[in-house]
Amino acid sequence: MRLNFLSVIGKWLDDRLQVGPAIKDVAAHPVPRSSASWWYVFGSATLVVFMLQVVTGICLATVYAPSAEGAWKSLLYLNYQQPLGWYLRALHGWGSNFMVALMIVHMAQVFLFGAYKYPRELTWLAGVVLLLCTLGMAFTGQIMRFDQDAYWGLGIGASILGRTPFAGPKLVDLLLGGPIIAGETLSRFFTLHVFVVPALLMGFVALHLFLVLRLGINEWPMPGRIVRRDTYLKEYHQFVTANGEPFVPFAAVKDLIFAGIIIIGLLLVAAVEGPIGPNGKPDPTIIQTVPRPDFFFLWLFSLFALLPPWTETFLILTGPVVAIGILFALPFISGTGEKSFRARPVSVVIVIIVFLVVGSLTWLGTISPWSPVMDAWSGAPIPVAYLKGRTPLELRGALLIQSEQCRNCHSLGGVGGMRGPALDDTATRLTYDQLVRQVVQGGGNMPAYGKNLNPAQVYAIVAFLETMHPPGQPIARDAALSAGIQP
Repeated sequence: MRLNFLSVIGKWLDDRLQVGPAIKDVAAHPVPRSSASWWYVFGSATLVVFMLQVVTGICLATVYAPSAEGAWKSLLYLNYQQPLGWYLRALHGWGSNFMVALMIVHMAQVFLFGAYKYPRELTWLAGVVLLLCTLGMAFTGQIMRFDQDAYWGLGIGASILGRTPFAGPKLVDLLLGGPIIAGETLSRFFTLHVFVVPALLMGFVALHLFLVLRLGINEWPMPGRIVRRDTYLKEYHQFVTANGEPFVPFAAVKDLIFAGIIIIGLLLVAAVEGPIGPNGKPDPTIIQTVPRPDFFFLWLFSLFALLPPWTETFLILTGPVVAIGILFALPFISGTGEKSFRARPVSVVIVIIVFLVVGSLTWLGTISPWSPVMDAWSGAPIPVAYLKGRTPLELRGALLIQSEQCRNCHSLGGVGGMRGPALDDTATRLTYDQLVRQVVQGGGNMPAYGKNLNPAQVYAIVAFLETMHPPGQPIARDAALSAGIQP
């Protein structure tokens, strides 16, 4: 009775949607018998985890508040008050890690099996975009935690982006929504994480699946079976006709079994490990911190820790561009010829070396004591002209400005950060009392440093800042005091 009822509903829907023939075509899609192996299950498992990410992400978005204050509170609410909120966060966080890992393994398998060769170049390119989008989802998801790791990780990312020639400052403003990390920054990353990147993922997943259906699943690569542009398509269709099986149930069974194993593993890991973070409330006044990214970027964190500082900018600006360029160019450089990894030993060596290097760097990243030295700006010495003729108190203020890394956000002598106003003419804009209040209480885009500096340090900094005015230009004064009016 129940089956008859469901069949009636299915027929009613199909009469109006007319999707039955399309679904049957997909299910009966012939695949090479040799391709229905456990080596061909990583792509479908990645898709299943992505679907889980969408569902858990929608649930989290009903509680999460994308604001500087609300983000931290909403995560604590999910962790400790919302029933099973901690488990929902754990599923979403660890699901991101699973998705990245599955995507990387899938890309490695495609590379080893030569599935990027003619006529599947576009399939490979769509896969590369999907990999980049997956990493983008992972990075923006880490920012959504908006904890100490996320705050300073984003600060380092902005510092890296700021090194881009010519367009650096503009790109930083575009990324952060202003000169500093603030509420608008989180709103932008929330939009990227919830709307923009998922939309790109869905679009390229649809394109990827369409290309797989149109061009067929890559056959098992056999040594000596050469890919030639003028004969491959004919040979492939003949091979599938003679040795093909319908996708459902022949190949779908292994996909379902492996995806089920992955989901069970994810459920167990989420239950045992719990949610990821938040790790410390974000506090821009705490500069002695060791921000660590999630595992998929730990290798990069470790790499910059081990390399000499003078190599950072060059590698940051050229390394990713070269790596991504190679991935996009691969099917055009090596689009024909042997597919089998047995006949392509260089490809096997490349994959082994990449996994060993990235794995080793990832492990080192978990134990590295390195804390990113924010010396892109603050490492530059204060110009001598600003130190001549200063009193000991004023010189101590200059030293504090340097040691407290004020120049990460403020420039001096044209060198320094652009997130806050330049210090060269500070004394012409703020009175003594206003300077003290600004340092202690903060205001605008500037955080409060009163709890990190003692009164003597505050007065020393303000004493130095009072000397910051162009020659011959008077310093700012309180209008009421200037007129002789007593408070």
